[in-house]
Amino acid sequence: MMKVFFNILILLVSVKTFSQAIDSLPALDRTIKVTDPFYREDQFYVGITHTLMFKQPDNFSTNSISIGTNFGFLRDFPINKQRTVAIAPGFGFAFYNLRHNLALVNDDPITFEIDNDRQKNVQKLSYIEIPLEIRWRNSKVHSHKFWRVYTGIKYSYLLNATSRYEGTFGKHSFKNTDLLSRSNLGVYISAGFNTWNLYGYYGFKPLYNKNTIDNGSYINMLNVGLMFYIL
Repeated sequence: MMKVFFNILILLVSVKTFSQAIDSLPALDRTIKVTDPFYREDQFYVGITHTLMFKQPDNFSTNSISIGTNFGFLRDFPINKQRTVAIAPGFGFAFYNLRHNLALVNDDPITFEIDNDRQKNVQKLSYIEIPLEIRWRNSKVHSHKFWRVYTGIKYSYLLNATSRYEGTFGKHSFKNTDLLSRSNLGVYISAGFNTWNLYGYYGFKPLYNKNTIDNGSYINMLNVGLMFYIL
């Protein structure tokens, strides 16, 4: 029994001595940092947005949320050794449902009317998106909880646009792609922690072609919402 106790005591003393020796080493010598040369982050994105509109015609208003969504793929190219700074080109799609009181009631000739008593007035837009962004994050290879700030420019090309209206001026449905700017270029930013990221995008070109509504109302869009990243 005494022999067993003596052996345990020697083991404890040895472990303690070894721990003290390790603790006496500089932190840099005791830490082995492993960087995966293939480590990338946040290559698939899904966003949910609300559209705010500016440069509006007189008496223009919105009375409900104009929901939109965008999703796509971004190829992450880290440019520093820690792989926390990266450039990411991508490709995706965006869909917007704009709800307001400016109704397209005729497409030949083009006629817009303000209707505050409408039952439905929805403008649906579909775009191809080509983003290019610069990325910063304090991520680690084995953790998905980190801060991120991503910002860049985005080119958008209009695929389809339809308007559906029911109200004082009747019931109408038009495909009105020709009335809108076919392409746009804008800036955006996405920032947050872990799952939740605030997102904002502003397009430089107006929604409608020049003089489609009147001489000074083109309607620019600002999209704000949440962005989620996967893999």
